[in-house]
Amino acid sequence: MTKRERIRAVVEGREPDKLPYSFWTHLPGIDLDPERLAEETYKFYRTYDVDFIKTMNNGMYAIEDFGCEIDYSEVLKGGVAHVVKTPIHQAEDWYKLSVCPVDKGSLARELKSLALLLEKTKQEDVPVIFTVFSPITTANKLSGGTLRQYLADGHGEAVHHALKIITETTCQVAKRAIELGADGIFFAAQSSTYDFMTAEEYEEYGVPYDMEVLEAAKDGWMNTIHAHGPNIMLELLKNYPVDVFNWHAWETYPAVDEASLVTGKCLMGGLNRTDITQCNRNAIRHQIFECFKMMKGRGQILTPGCVIRYPLDTKMLGFIKTTKEEIEQKMIVYSR
Repeated sequence: MTKRERIRAVVEGREPDKLPYSFWTHLPGIDLDPERLAEETYKFYRTYDVDFIKTMNNGMYAIEDFGCEIDYSEVLKGGVAHVVKTPIHQAEDWYKLSVCPVDKGSLARELKSLALLLEKTKQEDVPVIFTVFSPITTANKLSGGTLRQYLADGHGEAVHHALKIITETTCQVAKRAIELGADGIFFAAQSSTYDFMTAEEYEEYGVPYDMEVLEAAKDGWMNTIHAHGPNIMLELLKNYPVDVFNWHAWETYPAVDEASLVTGKCLMGGLNRTDITQCNRNAIRHQIFECFKMMKGRGQILTPGCVIRYPLDTKMLGFIKTTKEEIEQKMIVYSR
């Protein structure tokens, strides 16, 4: 099977020739340059021979055009980016947002990088999915992490207004990504956790806007929900109209086989990203073994639950593939 055939097989519930796998990271110092980002993403794919490519956009691209400034200096040290300037200082500021065009600024930069990457991979027959953030995730980042406080203070109407603007912008990005040739979007829902808000709140401020974005990406065949963080709202996310379900397996519930049963979708996950960063080889080997034991090599794409943080260890990344292949072969022999 080609990589595309292999991924399509697991997404459609068919048996692949082998368990597909992938992983991704951030590229600080590179990911603000579309040409370099495309080139380094392609090199990363070729180096580790992954079965699909998730674009490795910087995690703040969706808020730049709304007027934010971001400090990325901690990313190379294993940290995260920080908003140092935001246009949201009071409730009235939510009403001042306007739809961002996708042919200018950071959105144009990310889509250009995607187009360049797709050009590089057009003979490779490898799926590419483009990272898109849920509207409420973008709204929270845009406000410097203060969105919950605005809701608590009774400014829900202002937040709804902003979410409509953000959603229209995000829909245009998702639609354009699919039009360029992406096989789907990686829909990063970083606020769909009980640690952030209640299910009832997310049903009001999250779900309707999420659905609009997923509708805009409906022509993709590998649309993936990334349920970010611990304590995810599985009761809501399991019904999302996506092809693949990704979450922080082994870091939070549900268990791998439980996720398969509850969602009925192809799973993307099975590796604890912290164990990868800390080079815990025994832990990674055990996780791969448990995935094979639970899933029998079907209905799953073996990946971390989220981005692998720095520092990256190339030997550890190579260990993932060789260990997967070793366990896969032994499980095949054992099953006979």
